[in-house]
Amino acid sequence: MHTFAAVDVGSYELGLKIFEISRGRGIREVDHLERRIDLGSDTFYTGKISHRHVLQVGEVLRDFHSIMETYRCEDYKAYGTSAIREMTNASLVLRQWEQMSGIHVDVISNSEQRFLDYKSVASRGQQFNDFIKESCAIVDIGGGSLQISWFDEDRLSATQNMPLGVLRLYDRVRQIDARTDQFEGLVEEIVGAQIETFKKLYLGARKIHNLIIIDDHMSNFMQSRGMEIVSAEKLQVLLSQTRESSLHNIGSSLGLSDEALNLLYITGIMVNYICRSFGADKIWGTGVTLCDGIAYEYAEKHRILPPSHDFDEDILACTSEISKRYMGSETRSDTLETIATKIFDATKKIHGMGAREKLLLRISARLHDCGKYISMANIGECGYDIIMATEIIGLSHKEREIVANVVRYNHSEFVYYEEQENVTDLDLDSYMTITNLTAILQLANGLDRSHKQKFGDIRIQVRGDKMVITVRQGVDITLEKGMIKHRADFFEEVLGLTPVIRQSNR
Repeated sequence: MHTFAAVDVGSYELGLKIFEISRGRGIREVDHLERRIDLGSDTFYTGKISHRHVLQVGEVLRDFHSIMETYRCEDYKAYGTSAIREMTNASLVLRQWEQMSGIHVDVISNSEQRFLDYKSVASRGQQFNDFIKESCAIVDIGGGSLQISWFDEDRLSATQNMPLGVLRLYDRVRQIDARTDQFEGLVEEIVGAQIETFKKLYLGARKIHNLIIIDDHMSNFMQSRGMEIVSAEKLQVLLSQTRESSLHNIGSSLGLSDEALNLLYITGIMVNYICRSFGADKIWGTGVTLCDGIAYEYAEKHRILPPSHDFDEDILACTSEISKRYMGSETRSDTLETIATKIFDATKKIHGMGAREKLLLRISARLHDCGKYISMANIGECGYDIIMATEIIGLSHKEREIVANVVRYNHSEFVYYEEQENVTDLDLDSYMTITNLTAILQLANGLDRSHKQKFGDIRIQVRGDKMVITVRQGVDITLEKGMIKHRADFFEEVLGLTPVIRQSNR
């Protein structure tokens, strides 16, 4: 039995969940505390948290630490989300909080945050798998932004982030001094344009049958009414009752403040609009929070529980969809990925990289030619810009930068760590990962220079200071042998192995 604590420093409130995790009983929530502090309104408009809120958060985190000690938690993880990401002085404030409370808060990127939310729903197992069999969208409504992730027949096909968080919308309608009875029209106007753009880019005339809602307001309201899963018609009835009833009466029955009630109402308007726009039939208000995803990730990483879903395949599926958007060649990418992963596996004892780096290599192979969509003459730089501007769910900002650089240097002259002129967050270890992955992808690219998949079926063996690549008999490899030298030199410089191409006698 493992006792674990998850802390969410969110835009609207701070949350603490204590879990007991075991192989036999799975993940069991023991305690759940929330403290309302509106950090989002500070950072979304000023870029900083007020001194009063800094002190309040420090005190709450100190209380959380005390509770964690009472439960004798073996470990904890604390994450800050959009309000902390948008702070201009985040490093100073995070250090103050750690000094005040003893809790270290890591700031996660939007794609990491949404991936944890996604994992929290996926931890429901078969219920989740059944829900995504048909066309389905996860609608993840945070304080600062809205994330829509579309699944088509079990496959993650697209994900998009929009600055339509419930707290951000509430602040907008407050600024124009709107009455409550005007909220619906105003919110639908603000949300509508971006939802319709999402539909135009990804869905076309297709319908999304199922919606999975992740939020702090609507899901809890649905569950309080015994309606975790409802039809679109039932949702309409539920919202019309909210519209017709006094919000104050609903707030009294649920123990909500006036502000929390308004956030619930705005969330309901958003969900209803998305439901109508997508033509959804069924809505699942999950009631999960970021803390549930943090606990699931902990159990998964420490191998306490077997994975309930192949999340790496979701990342790769999403990457393939990005490649399609920029007219990438699926056949060519598959061949490049096959060769690159074979080189990676054959040289594992030398480069020492693990499963995560292999995933980044596979992503790089799938996106290797996305820059051609913009410029055939400047593929590397254009590919870098596309990847850095595109959210890849499940990757941190640093990992996305690694992939972007590998794709860049697959086509452009490699810039060594000491030669960098641009400011970057990448440390030496991360840059060494870029160097190793670039050497592997460059060599794989050289082996398929003709784009005719001659090296799809190869054997690779390391023999002393040579890496012997054996290709089947009867394949004309004159072009590859003649043009691989430059790439082979860089590979030898990085990994200390000389690539040698041979043909099988059989």
